[in-house]
Amino acid sequence: MRRRRWSVRAAAAVAVTALTLAGCSSAAEDTGSGTSGDEKAPASGSPSGETRADAGGLPGVPSARQAREALGKLTVRPHGSMDGYSREKFPHWSSQGERCDTREKVLQRAGRDVKQNDECRAVSGRWTSVYDDKTFTDASDLDIDHMVPLANAWRSGAREWDQERREGFANDLTRPQLLAVSATTNRTKGDQGPEDWQPPAKGYRCTYARAWTGVKSHYRLSVTSAEKTTLARMLESCS
Repeated sequence: MRRRRWSVRAAAAVAVTALTLAGCSSAAEDTGSGTSGDEKAPASGSPSGETRADAGGLPGVPSARQAREALGKLTVRPHGSMDGYSREKFPHWSSQGERCDTREKVLQRAGRDVKQNDECRAVSGRWTSVYDDKTFTDASDLDIDHMVPLANAWRSGAREWDQERREGFANDLTRPQLLAVSATTNRTKGDQGPEDWQPPAKGYRCTYARAWTGVKSHYRLSVTSAEKTTLARMLESCS
């Protein structure tokens, strides 16, 4: 009888220890999901392994490891023709309800203390342009940048899309495609890829490469050889 009671106690102790260890493991995983770069775990419930919003309110930025894996799977080919391209084929700043359009939604999520009028226009707030680390208090000084420019997307596959898909691409609030930046840097960037243009703020270049790769991967857009080489180098610099 003593031996049997001891066995029951031992089994119970083992069970408690196992539960404790499992709890520690879960806590460690939860803690790890809040880190950055290669250490960041996929967000819970996200089948694509996208992370939470990054600097500048940019959502869905993959980790450096995820971006490297995605980059290796992208189709490499020269840019396609610009024949037939126009921005009108990518209807943008679509209505987002409550009198808001896509531009105002991006300004709202990217800024601090943003106040909007009855027409959903940002009348005050504070925004930091992650491309050049400059701060603004007037929304009119900001452009909404398409991470992968519309013309670049056209040359790398969007030419074959229907209008609905192009509109979704131009107004994508879920992936790291839209961010508020200084008008100066946005217009300097134009439709160039990372092989020809990178943010002046060097500290943002890792995030830029991760976001660019994430968007191209989701939409199955191609990359040029020079583009892929540059992105690989930028991703290797992520810590």
